[in-house]
Parts: sequence; C-alpha cells; structure tokens
Amino acid sequence: MNSFVRDSSIVFRRQIRMNLRNPAWVLIGVMQPVLYLLLFGPLLKPVVRTFPGFDGNEFTFLVPGLLVQLGLFGAFFAGFGLIAEWREGVVEAERVTPASRTALLCGRLLRDLAQLLVQAIILVALGYVMGLRGSFGGILVGIVLTLLIGGACAAASNALALTTKSEDVMAPLINMIMMPVLLLSGILLPMTLGPAWLQHTSDFMPFRWIVDGVRDSFTGDLGSSGVVWGTTWAAALFVLALWWGTSVFRRDDA
Repeated sequence: MNSFVRDSSIVFRRQIRMNLRNPAWVLIGVMQPVLYLLLFGPLLKPVVRTFPGFDGNEFTFLVPGLLVQLGLFGAFFAGFGLIAEWREGVVEAERVTPASRTALLCGRLLRDLAQLLVQAIILVALGYVMGLRGSFGGILVGIVLTLLIGGACAAASNALALTTKSEDVMAPLINMIMMPVLLLSGILLPMTLGPAWLQHTSDFMPFRWIVDGVRDSFTGDLGSSGVVWGTTWAAALFVLALWWGTSVFRRDDA
C-alpha cells in the first residue's frame, strides 16, 4: 500500500507540474459552463417558477446541471493528453519502472480530480454571485458527486485513449457519446418538460439520475430518492471505469 501511494504521488506531482506550466487550461475547461450560466441562466427565470423545490431561483436549478456537465465534458477529454504521452514514449518509460500499473492511472486521476475541484469551486462561487442559494452541506455533496462522475469519465477517457491511440478516432467517439448524454440527462432543462416517450428513454440514462441527485442535494433534500440513486450510479460508474482503466494500463500491448 505504501508503494502504491508513493507511486501514485510521483505520477500526480509530475502531471500537476505539467498543468501548472499552462494553468490557462483550468479556465478554458470551465468556460463552457460559465457561458451557459451567464447567457442561458437568465432565460430560465420564467420557466423555473413552475419547477417545485427551487423557489423560482434559476441558478439553484442550473448550477447543479452545469457541475455534472463540467465533470462529463472536462474529464472525458483527459485522454487526449495521454495519447500524446504514449506517442512520445512516456507511457512505455513508466511501464518499465517498478511502479504499479494502477498507480500510473490513479496518479493521473488525482490530477484530473484536483483540476475538476478547482473548476467546480469557481463555477459555484460565480453561481452565488449570480444568485444561487443552497445549503452548504448539500453543495458539498453535489461537488462530491461531480468528482465521482468526473473521475469515472477521466478513467474511461484514459482507457479509451490507450485503446484507440488516435485523436482522430477518439474525438468522434466522444462526441457520439456526449450528444445523447447532454440531451437525455436533463442538464439544461428537466426531462419532465418532454413527451412521455422521451421521459421514459431518459430513465435509462444514468447521468439523468446523477443530475437529479445533485439538484436535490443543492436544495438541501439529502434524503431524497434522487440523491440515493444519483450517488449509487455515480459510485457504480466510478468503480466500473476505474476497473476498465486499470485493466487497460496493465495490458502489455495497450
């Protein structure tokens, strides 16, 4: 265990140093949800009045969805940097060391989670400036769920990167996955506004339950079924993606 922690820490410190050389990527990653917050949020005000539990506050409704979007879109592109490292021989150089293959993934995941945490804090702080209101404990729970789903997406992205080894293959695959996720998860608008067939279809989308869970946590309803299902799905996806990423890192031909 001590060896695993040490190896993960070494990889994490190297990845963080690379990020600190160009900290602009932290702001670039948060720009898309911030633009949604500034430009789309005010349009929701007349609509949110009909949503129960949000007291007509459009930002209390929108920010949780944008947090999940941040975890999805930001973390899913983490694998592009790994492809560049593989092409430069960094991954192979790490594999010939005594370091645990799992630590090679976990060190990178810690970097992605640290970056996501900074971005989430920026988004929530800006949301408060715009008018977001929510319980402190509920917001912490929402951020934890965001980190779980972000870690799942980052692990899956790294596994996909070592499987495809090509940005040209990986980019369209991610876009193909992200489009139905964005449309069926209720990030921008609740699925209850859609027809019955669309609502039933979204029931099979795990991210829809995670979005609902983060929204319920922001309103302080931590014992709701939405929080329970959201936490269950976020934890399950994180474990599954971590297993996939670890198995790909352990393969000699990956």
